[in-house]
Amino acid sequence: MRGMERGQIHYELFVRRQPGSGWSLEIATEDRARAVETAEQALADGRVAAVRVTKETLDPDTREFRSVTILSKGAPERAKTRKPRENTEPLCVSPSDLYSCHARERIGRLLDNWLVRNKATPFELLHRPDLVEKLEASGIELQHAIQKIAIPEAQARGIGVHEIIRTFQHLAERAIERLLKDHRKGVLPDLDREGFAAAAERLATEPDRCYLLGAGVAAAIAPARTWSEKVGRLLDLADAAPMEPAARAAALQVLEQPLTEILGSRAGIADLLGPDLDLGGQLAAMTRVAGAQSVETLIKLDPKVARIMPPLSDPAARLAGWLAGPGFDGCRAAIAQRVLRELTGPRRLKPGDADGEIDLLRGLAMALTAAGDRVLSLDDIHEAFSARSKMLVTSDFVEALLDGGMSARDEVEALIRLAENITGAANKRQAARYLSANVSALRFEKEMRYGADTPATRMASLAALQKNVVRAGLVAEDAAPVQAKIGEIGGLVEADGRIVALIARAPAPAVHRLSLLLRIAVGEAGPLGPAADRARAEALRLVRHPDLREELARSPDAVIRVRDMMQSAGMAA
Repeated sequence: MRGMERGQIHYELFVRRQPGSGWSLEIATEDRARAVETAEQALADGRVAAVRVTKETLDPDTREFRSVTILSKGAPERAKTRKPRENTEPLCVSPSDLYSCHARERIGRLLDNWLVRNKATPFELLHRPDLVEKLEASGIELQHAIQKIAIPEAQARGIGVHEIIRTFQHLAERAIERLLKDHRKGVLPDLDREGFAAAAERLATEPDRCYLLGAGVAAAIAPARTWSEKVGRLLDLADAAPMEPAARAAALQVLEQPLTEILGSRAGIADLLGPDLDLGGQLAAMTRVAGAQSVETLIKLDPKVARIMPPLSDPAARLAGWLAGPGFDGCRAAIAQRVLRELTGPRRLKPGDADGEIDLLRGLAMALTAAGDRVLSLDDIHEAFSARSKMLVTSDFVEALLDGGMSARDEVEALIRLAENITGAANKRQAARYLSANVSALRFEKEMRYGADTPATRMASLAALQKNVVRAGLVAEDAAPVQAKIGEIGGLVEADGRIVALIARAPAPAVHRLSLLLRIAVGEAGPLGPAADRARAEALRLVRHPDLREELARSPDAVIRVRDMMQSAGMAA
């Protein structure tokens, strides 16, 4: 009984792209939480001006849906003068219109749950008589879908809802009747008997060649039980495509339609790439499939990219081989759009592994850039990673990154690495705030001043941190205070251990002592700041000592080394 109730209640999300625009249907789902979450996310991302979620309940007597608004947010609707409408005809007026890319996309959204349950794509529904009969026999599913699309269509065109419903019902009946009639008459090709190449060549001059050949393709992949198996069967047909240019182009165009729909669905891509991959692994594998040769070359050259790239299943590797060629541009676009949606979406790429997520994003950015415009344009890549970077500087992610009993120094290193691997000025600035707070914390100062390591080791660690701040790509206004604080702590460590004074008075050759002092002065053995200033001053005094001049006179190599270090320290050579 509960299953029947759920089937008669669904939730619809309507959006207004601009304050003055009309409402349009974004999604329809039986999951209330998904509808509300999607609405909130769309509004938070600034992609829409207003959202409205309604609960649609089917009246068992009238067989019509009653609507109740459960969420309404965003800019208020502007009152505007209704203009006369020039075109009141629906977008789809004949059965052939349902086979267009946009119509199939809309069908996929309206019948999403039914298609997932039947392991089918919109392409298969439009070309398989058995699926059409199954949908028609379900009774409520088709009517439900028509009513979901009729409401926003009626609002957009200023026509009564019932009139739109009747129009779409008539269109659906005509499309179903056409497919079943062609099936009964034996018009639809049987690729098992005729062969794909022969059928494509025979139908090359037919006006309805895409519809007829599509029916043959849909029947050929119907026995497949998984999405991965469907992809394999489609690639088998691609291997058997005719060589005659016109027939081959038509054949590959038909095959690309179901391939694109499978690759554009979450269930399809997960089954193709492997169920054990998390979202980050899926994105890496999708980039490997779409980028093909460019990404494979990068994997061989860069171990960091190789580490984040999962192995491809046999069907995925076969598909990558096809995408490396000139065909199937729509498949590459479908994968690219999915990568783009997930990068800009709210889901974590590697849940429970914040450090791994940073590694993944760095490698993914390199792979997408190497693939170039065959996957995404550089502008799209930059925008996507800026959006993802915004998630990496939230308090939740930073807490996850620093969780696990890390030392204060390790936390600072992790934040520097985070800052280095994100993009966007605002995101860099937010990362700098976290970094500044940790460097300025008493915990970090105490660990660096009184840690178990020797003072010289702690000084070298501070020098390395200071250099890494520069490499993080922060603007000078954000980096300078962090570097100054590290230098200040280095000055305290040096003063506590009297390192400069001990080096200056050590029973060692003057050249050796001068080299040690200069390494601190130039920021190698200690951070720039008070400690470096004291080392520079002591080095200047040592340079004037007669013993040093005598040692330098006996060692020409030492003269060159000392001169270079003095120049780096800003001292006269």
